[in-house]
Amino acid sequence: MTTPKRIELTAGGLSLSRLVFGAWRLLDGQSPDADAVARLIDTAVDLGLTSFDHADIYGGYAVEEAFGAGLARWKGRRDGIELISKCGIMLAMPNRPQNRLKHYDTGAAHLEASVERSLKNLRTDYLDLLLIHRPDPLMDADDTARAFERLVSAGKVRAVGVSNFTPAQFDLLASRLPFPLVTNQIEHSVLETSALTDGRLDHAQRLGYAPMIWSPLGGGSLFTGEGVREQKVRVALRDVAAETGVGDVSTVAIAWLLRHPARLVPVLGTMKPERLAGLVKALDVALDRQQWFAILEASEGRAVP
Repeated sequence: MTTPKRIELTAGGLSLSRLVFGAWRLLDGQSPDADAVARLIDTAVDLGLTSFDHADIYGGYAVEEAFGAGLARWKGRRDGIELISKCGIMLAMPNRPQNRLKHYDTGAAHLEASVERSLKNLRTDYLDLLLIHRPDPLMDADDTARAFERLVSAGKVRAVGVSNFTPAQFDLLASRLPFPLVTNQIEHSVLETSALTDGRLDHAQRLGYAPMIWSPLGGGSLFTGEGVREQKVRVALRDVAAETGVGDVSTVAIAWLLRHPARLVPVLGTMKPERLAGLVKALDVALDRQQWFAILEASEGRAVP
C-alpha cells in the first residue's frame, strides 16, 4: 500500500503534496544563485514535492527573496506549485532595527504588511497558505481574524492556518473565522512524540485537518545524537529498515509519521537532491502496527502501558 502523493488539508480544501519542501535551510552555509535555486525547485517538483514551506524570518529574513529570484528563473507554471509562508515572529536583527528584542506580533497591520513583503520577495501574486508562526499571548483573535478575512477576500492568500498552537489556541482563532483553519504546523518525530498524547493530533482528527510536521527527523539529532534515546531509536529504525527492505533509516522515520491516521504532512528540510529522493521513497513504505510500536517503544524507553 502506497501513500497518495497529494493531500487535502481539509475536506474539499487546499491540496498540498504529501511531503513538503522546507526552505528554511536554503541559505545555510551557502548563497545559491537564482539558477541554482531554479534547479532545486525543478528537482523538488520532479520528485512530487510541489509545496514549498517558508517563513518571513528564515535566513535572517533573506530566504524568501533568494527563493523568489530562483522562482523567477524557473520555467514551470505558478499554478503547478503551492507557496506557504509564516509570520508573526519578530526577530531583533540588524535588518530589523525597530525590533529591540524578540517578540510576537499577530496584529492585523503586521500580518497584512508581512504578506505584502512575502509576495514581493517570492515574486508572486498570492500565497497558497499563510500560517501564524507562533502563539502570541497578546493575540486579539478578532483583529487577527479580520486580517485573515481581508487577505483571503483580496485573493492574496488562498487558505490560512497556524503553527505551534495548542488545541485551545487553535479553537479560539477558529471561532472568529467564517472559514476553517486548514492546518497546525507542529514539531513531531520519532524523537519528539509529545503530540501523540497532549491532544494535538487528537484535535486534528476530530476537526478533520491535516497537521503539517516540522523537524520530522529531529533536526538532525536522529543521526548525530549520542544519547541513549537517539541510539535506541536508530537501532529500531535499522531493524524496521531491514524488515521492509528500505536502505535508509530516515526514510523509515518519515514512513513512521505517515502511518498515523491524523494524515501528517512532513516538511523536509534537506537541500540535497539525493536526500530528497530517498525521503520520497517513504511514500511507498507501509509499516505494520508492531513495527510502528517498536519504534515508539525505543523512543520512549518503555513498552506501552
